[in-house]
Amino acid sequence: MNKTELVAAITERSGVSKADVERTLKAFEEIAQQTVAKGKDAITVPGFLKIEQTQRAARMGVNPQTGERVKYKARKSAKITAGSTLKRVAAGEVKAPR
Repeated sequence: MNKTELVAAITERSGVSKADVERTLKAFEEIAQQTVAKGKDAITVPGFLKIEQTQRAARMGVNPQTGERVKYKARKSAKITAGSTLKRVAAGEVKAPR
């Protein structure tokens, strides 16, 4: 499902206008980006998902084509984790809504 299809599905289920859904989704994207950029907080929707900034340690790797050892610097990354309810739906343990 792409963004256009998501907006249409939310509009249909909620009865909210397409423009309002698009603005709300855009606001969620901006808030998630700001939260990850700060790195101090996480966005948590219990049972659904968690979005947070993570730290990756420096490490040594190997270039698979040349076999040469490569040093990777420490860096920050974004992490999105599925919540328990979403995991159970994906596993088929619980039926998805509608």
